[in-house]
Amino acid sequence: MCPMPELPEVEIIRRNLIPVMKNMILTDIWLHRKNLRFDFPPNFALNVRGKKITNVVRRAKYLLIELEDNLSIIAHLGMSGSFIIEDTSSTNSQKKIKDPRHNHVTISLSNEDKTQKYRVIYNDPRRFGFMDLVKTSLRDQYPSLIKIGPEPTDSAFNATYLTHQFYKRNSNLKNALLNQRIVAGLGNIYVCEALWRARISPVRTAKSLVQDNKTPNEKISRLIQEIQKVITDAINAGGSSLRDYVHTDGSIGSFQNSFAVYGKTGKSCPSNCGQMIRRIVQSGRSTFYCTYCQE
Repeated sequence: MCPMPELPEVEIIRRNLIPVMKNMILTDIWLHRKNLRFDFPPNFALNVRGKKITNVVRRAKYLLIELEDNLSIIAHLGMSGSFIIEDTSSTNSQKKIKDPRHNHVTISLSNEDKTQKYRVIYNDPRRFGFMDLVKTSLRDQYPSLIKIGPEPTDSAFNATYLTHQFYKRNSNLKNALLNQRIVAGLGNIYVCEALWRARISPVRTAKSLVQDNKTPNEKISRLIQEIQKVITDAINAGGSSLRDYVHTDGSIGSFQNSFAVYGKTGKSCPSNCGQMIRRIVQSGRSTFYCTYCQE
């Protein structure tokens, strides 16, 4: 089981990168191969070298490193990507790389008076991640971003919105929540966990949560609340480290220790209902749930 980093993990990486990247000069970048999942953009290093980083933001599962002169680096971690930060201005800096053979991008950073220097290394054993360079003003038109739905923690992700998305949708509820056009950044782990917390079955149809008069079923409001809560809880716990995901200092998250259903096939349901957690496959993905608690 090797899940892709989801919204909480990418958000934690963003928060880790902000203190060492924002307002720093990207003094150099080395590409140690010609591609990751895709080829690097033409003249990538030449176009970003010497630019000031103005911000690091996130959209769904994508990191967006904003540079001066209307440029943004779009980075996706894929299945096994990670960023590691080294303080090269400190004599106590130690490498915390998982396996340096898989270091594919090295970024050097410095403040303007060069009293602070960092190295940010992108490590990706499976090379399923990617980096691209776009104009910031055109970023929302980028193919991977153009049709992404609202963030699950945004006010736009509400009962009225989800009712409109669900009322004609015959797909099962879990697949609907994994649809990035409906809601951004959710993946298998947090959908399974949120559905268990909301006591809603992943196999029921999405439209079954909408009443005949196209008004929200109370389950929709409960589902939104639990999605937002599980995202917050996961971020506070440092994300879920099941195999490859690590923080920028090499440490791991701990939310996997709080899973109620994900990966718990045959274990007792935490609600003490007396039933076991069941695993089924939906659209090629494992789904974990309690058939008794989740209706």
